[in-house]
Amino acid sequence: MLGDEFAGRPYVKLRHCKALMDLTGRSYRSVEFKHQNISAVLDELGMPWIPGYRPKENYQNAIFDAIDRYLTGHSEVLEVPSQSFPLPPTTADIFVLPPGPTNRKPVPDRLRRLVAKFDPVERDLRNRSLGKAGEEFVVDLERRRLTEGDRRDLARKVRWTASEDGDGAGYDVASFSLFGDERLIEVKTTNGSAHTPFFLTRNEFLVAHERPADWLIYRVHLFAREPRVFTIAPPLDTTLKLTAETWRASF
Repeated sequence: MLGDEFAGRPYVKLRHCKALMDLTGRSYRSVEFKHQNISAVLDELGMPWIPGYRPKENYQNAIFDAIDRYLTGHSEVLEVPSQSFPLPPTTADIFVLPPGPTNRKPVPDRLRRLVAKFDPVERDLRNRSLGKAGEEFVVDLERRRLTEGDRRDLARKVRWTASEDGDGAGYDVASFSLFGDERLIEVKTTNGSAHTPFFLTRNEFLVAHERPADWLIYRVHLFAREPRVFTIAPPLDTTLKLTAETWRASF
């Protein structure tokens, strides 16, 4: 069903559900709930889930093994193809508030190992087509936002810095506020939900520290389905939990 969803092919959830009911002898509600459990695991893996099956945490070890086997044998589903999306009527509909703290249950060890195996943060980092598509999305978004604000003069000056000058500037897009103040945007894109973690480089952190009034993260999420964006401004440690995972070693 998820494959059909991203390929734009029609499918009937009820038909799939009835087939599983016949196969397992489970009730309709039981099958629906199990799909929601699968969605919860997919969310932890930074993956989209089937619309209508909102994630519900009620983990059993069998579900981790089943998902592990499937993803191991069907690695292509981990890389959702990038595509163009029609924007909502106004850019204000795209920007949302950042997620707040959640009172989540402790993550089971089996799920923790599954997330480590199919690490969504590492996967997003390696997926250059996803990163590039997200940056292009933000360039178009910024030009439209400024145009909507009657600042076509500034919209024409928006630069896709990462594409024009290459990586290394500490941000991806150079834009402006409606008042003409410079806005340095670091784009972080995922097909997962707003809670999906992401990598931040040392250079990005330094630029954020040096130019806190200008620098912003645009966290683009749900990119494969219905892209939404929230922003994070310095100081970063007031919003983010920053954990060191790699070190540069030298003699």
